[in-house]
Amino acid sequence: MKQARPIRINRPREQGLTLVELIVTVAILSILASAAVPVARFQVKRQNERMLHYDLWMMRDAIDKYKDAADRNAFQIKLESQGYPPDLETLVNGVDVQGKKLKFLRRIPVDPMTGKAEWGLRSMQDDPKSDSWGGQSVFDVYSKSTGTALDGTKYVDW
Repeated sequence: MKQARPIRINRPREQGLTLVELIVTVAILSILASAAVPVARFQVKRQNERMLHYDLWMMRDAIDKYKDAADRNAFQIKLESQGYPPDLETLVNGVDVQGKKLKFLRRIPVDPMTGKAEWGLRSMQDDPKSDSWGGQSVFDVYSKSTGTALDGTKYVDW
């Protein structure tokens, strides 16, 4: 009777990373990650600036629509207001026009640079570069952020 031979399974040698290879890999990944962080911050700032441009445009457009409706005598206005809204809340709450509520904004947007729904206001009587509101009416809005944009301009000047 023949004796059974043990069966040998040929397995390739187990391969793995050496410590040096692992350190080099981690170092390369760290360098790539550190290069990506400033790019990501740049993108976030650019997106916030786009949002600020849009929010300012939207509020200024609502102010213009209010002024146009007031000039067409769609509703009663105060004489000294020159047809501009008394505040931003009036654009959200709306005005009565022949028994219907005419609204110009859904909500007051949040300033992406300050994180608050607080905006600087100017009236017709205010100096164009003033940072205090006379309180007569809202002619213009601006960001209260003191930061500088990517193009070098101040957010306040937008």
